[in-house]
Amino acid sequence: MDDLQRKSVSAFREAVKMPICVVLDNIRSMHNVGSVFRTADAFLLEAIYLCGYTPQPLHRDIQKTALGATETVTWQYRQTTLEAVLDLKAAGYKVYAVEQANNSIALQQFDWAVSEKIAVVFGNEVEGVNNEVLTHCDGCIEIPQLGTKHSLNISVAAGIILWELVRDRI
Repeated sequence: MDDLQRKSVSAFREAVKMPICVVLDNIRSMHNVGSVFRTADAFLLEAIYLCGYTPQPLHRDIQKTALGATETVTWQYRQTTLEAVLDLKAAGYKVYAVEQANNSIALQQFDWAVSEKIAVVFGNEVEGVNNEVLTHCDGCIEIPQLGTKHSLNISVAAGIILWELVRDRI
């Protein structure tokens, strides 16, 4: 780990984080939740908001995929996704849903100021982001897709979106 220059748990907790939060809107799969925790750890994100029936740590299936990231990444539970979105907006975050929608912004065209704090909402594996939540978001980010399937697994989508958000800031 020393050769890889990995942070210890205490160094991670004390490190300045990327001004990015993830909101998980009623995610069913514990493996998806664990994968998002690992990605959030990898990119030193501020926090994850687990909403609705999204499973919470310390469940074994989350831990198996997260590989300890539930110990480093700050997370909070909210009964509804709308509650999390309104809390984040009140705290000065711009909130974007990751969703295919009218007027969505293609990921490669999305740009945000270094001074801005941002939150991204990932929706349910079948239903996507709740419509009421969409009305409170500052916009939607869409991952362009060229094949016959027009959706990605949430853990894959999170990796793509979050890498694009942090890559110019590292």
